[in-house]
Amino acid sequence: MIVIALLAIPTLSGIGAFFMTGDARRRVLLVVAAVLHAGVAAATWIVPPAATAGGWLRLDPLGQLFLSVTSALFLAAALYAVGYLRRERRAAHRDFEEGLLFTNAPEATFTACLLFFLAAMTLVTVSQAFGLLWVAIEATTLASAPLIYFHRQHRSLEATWKYLLICSVGIALALLGNFFLAVAASDHTAVRGAVLLDDLIRGASHLQVAWLKAALLLFLVGYGTKMGLAPLHTWLPDAHSEAPSVVSALLSGALLNCAFLGILRVQQVCAAAGQAEFGQQLYVGFGLLSMAVAAVFIVGQADFKRLLAYSSVEHMGVLMLGVGLGGSGTFGALLHAVNHSLAKAMLFLVAGNILAVYQSKSTADVSGVLRVLPASGILWIAGFFAITGSPPFGPFLSEFTILKAALDHGRDGVAAAYLALLALIFVGMITAGLRMTQGAAADRWTLARPAEPVLAIAPPAALAALVLMLGLYIPPILRRAIEEAAHLLG
Repeated sequence: MIVIALLAIPTLSGIGAFFMTGDARRRVLLVVAAVLHAGVAAATWIVPPAATAGGWLRLDPLGQLFLSVTSALFLAAALYAVGYLRRERRAAHRDFEEGLLFTNAPEATFTACLLFFLAAMTLVTVSQAFGLLWVAIEATTLASAPLIYFHRQHRSLEATWKYLLICSVGIALALLGNFFLAVAASDHTAVRGAVLLDDLIRGASHLQVAWLKAALLLFLVGYGTKMGLAPLHTWLPDAHSEAPSVVSALLSGALLNCAFLGILRVQQVCAAAGQAEFGQQLYVGFGLLSMAVAAVFIVGQADFKRLLAYSSVEHMGVLMLGVGLGGSGTFGALLHAVNHSLAKAMLFLVAGNILAVYQSKSTADVSGVLRVLPASGILWIAGFFAITGSPPFGPFLSEFTILKAALDHGRDGVAAAYLALLALIFVGMITAGLRMTQGAAADRWTLARPAEPVLAIAPPAALAALVLMLGLYIPPILRRAIEEAAHLLG
């Protein structure tokens, strides 16, 4: 029943939000649904839920880890969205009165899609059948596309179409991977037509290796597209840049993890079949390539939301590199998935505060944030140090764990390339972050001193506190969960 509740809460709330009248009521419903979902997700740590729907839906350690991150981020995003939507609606009405286009999408559509997006991501984390997992990941695309188009501008329309087209090609390749996986298991009688994860793992020794490797390649390319791995990442900078900041936080902090989980699921099967090394070599290559491509676009980037988007490409590469190294590198990768989600979501929420005041995404137009928006400025620079792996924040610990894994396994060349890319990205990110927060602000901003509402500061501040805590102390329950999840990957 717990798993069903996790799916039912956002789904029914989304339907209610679509037909409900009154924007204020929808915002209340959004927060209530987020709180209920987070509460049920937290309960799974106390009472492990039983499998349901014939084993198709089950929450294992991997799924539980990503479900908890998704639910926590959605709660922070929902609280932030209350003030964000109110501010956007006022701005839209002001533009309408001045004879400009009423650009924002109806709030009913936005709120409903936001909740359906949570339902789809939840389904990803609990799916144990590869076909259902594919449906869930495709559902995240369909639910999030209207969110990207919220502002109804030509740039957001282009970003939405690019997102749909490129991710649809990727998801089609992943579907072909499902077919290949079914063929790989066709000679094993224990595997039913649903191609369940547990059945494949139990019968891994009977799988046809050639078909299994082909399936892994298709899953890697297909879900890697949705994950934002280079060179399949081209939709990501546009979508993350043009989406509302509250949506960008979920896209980068939660959606990318769903695609990552899809790749990890097939890696579980390969590890059980004794073919873990085949995928790991590919993951190391894709990981370093993604970091290198991100570094090229981060250095000198003039759009601070695109800067954060390319940073996500970098960190997806870090995740794949950690899994590719194996051993403690897998632990580091899963810990880094948590750290990156918290830090990047926090940065995108703060980016929304900055954008609301400065009305520009250009780093050249933004300066003196510490003077104009003191709380946002502190969070902004703290977030930049966190996301670049500086101590004492969580990403430092997880990135260092991955570095240690590379050195322990004798991969000195990989370790050197990894460090060099991290250093280059650090320079590019910190240069932009310091330039925006320091310096003199225009007189109109210093004199006006825009207010920083509690709902605009509290959610990112809470995420920042979690990132800082994970750099100083990993709770035993979280460490144990990550260890169990890493054990599933061999």
